Amino acid sequence: MSILRPKSIYKQFHQKLVLATSLFIIILSFIFYGYTKSTIFDEIKESLHSDAQLIFQISKSQKVDTKNFNIITHSGINVDIIKLNEAPKKAYTTFEVKQKNFMQILYPFDTDKNEYIKIIKNIDSSIEMLNKIFNNLLLISLGGLIMVVLYAFTVSKTLLKPIIEITNKLSNMDENFLTQINKENLPIEFHPLANSINSLMTRIETNIKFKKELFIGVAHELKTPLAVMKLKNELALMKERPIDKYKDTMKLTVEQINDMNKMISSILDIGRAEGAQFEKPEEIDLVQYLQRKTNDYRMLSAKKKIILTFFSNVNHHEVLIQPTLLNQIIQNFVQNAIKFTPDDKSIAIRMEKVKDVTTITITDDGKGIDEEIDLFAPFKRMGEESGAGLGLFLAKNAADAMGAAIFLKNRTDGQSGCVATIVLPNTTTSKKVKKST
Repeated sequence: MSILRPKSIYKQFHQKLVLATSLFIIILSFIFYGYTKSTIFDEIKESLHSDAQLIFQISKSQKVDTKNFNIITHSGINVDIIKLNEAPKKAYTTFEVKQKNFMQILYPFDTDKNEYIKIIKNIDSSIEMLNKIFNNLLLISLGGLIMVVLYAFTVSKTLLKPIIEITNKLSNMDENFLTQINKENLPIEFHPLANSINSLMTRIETNIKFKKELFIGVAHELKTPLAVMKLKNELALMKERPIDKYKDTMKLTVEQINDMNKMISSILDIGRAEGAQFEKPEEIDLVQYLQRKTNDYRMLSAKKKIILTFFSNVNHHEVLIQPTLLNQIIQNFVQNAIKFTPDDKSIAIRMEKVKDVTTITITDDGKGIDEEIDLFAPFKRMGEESGAGLGLFLAKNAADAMGAAIFLKNRTDGQSGCVATIVLPNTTTSKKVKKST
């Protein structure tokens, strides 16, 4: 059984670059040599043709025939007149005699008598020149190949340098040492990658920070009621007390246990929320989904006589989304809005779709928030209302998991209250969105 070895991008790149460039040089050299050879032979043919025409004209003017036609030998050129039984198939032929190369032309002299002028020219000098050109091309190609190899190694290292830098940077990082990648020394093509990694680092750093705060907060939130129960029970056991005192101690213990149960339930919600990150996205009509949720929340708002309304600038909006994560965000925002909105006030849920951006807002008539406090951190509470302080932390984790953005701001319309905003990612399906008229 063969074992697949990991491939090196460095080796693959310079090997392919050397191969491609080498083939290009070889093909170019052969094309140049073929063109040069063709040009030289064409010039020889033109020269022979010109000589044959000149001899033909002179011979005709002096009425020369095969009997008094003299064989001329000059500068490697032999001229004669011959008689053939049939017309030659080729006017030009090349041949070799005693390691000498010749080119021959048969030029019509008297077609009625099948007589032709035959000129034979020695082309050794031209062949020798072609051989020199070929040898020079071979040397140039060999030198070019060496330069290509060196160039391939240099380019490979240059292109891989930023990848190696990023890899080394990431390999030296751990949860206690997270640093941003400096883009100044990176080519512009690697800036999107650096931005993505830096964004991921920020999210990891924030997540680790919140998780540490969560663990510390959980320990503190559970330790305090345990300490209170322990102290109260120790005091009750120190001496005999009336039955009412024991009942008060037990009631306090039960209350503390209930608070701890709420805390544990919130922690379990965090675990379920992390599991919901792997939920398969579903195609839903977001308008109908929010209308249904608004009707469900009206049962809670009715206890405080709060008017809960829903508005949308479209009648239908098909999206592909993770409903559990979306429900965690909306539920936390709406429940907080109901909790901090006085009786007989109102809460408005709005959905607005503009091009590819879908925004959901929950606006209440409460007292507003302190915008300097990071309310999405664990155990951050607003006002004096009871609660574990993990709801908005859960909402932030859910938003990060589904690629959404959430914000909490005070109202800017002159009214008191808070606006919770959810900006969903572009998850529009292929179905058309029908706008309201």
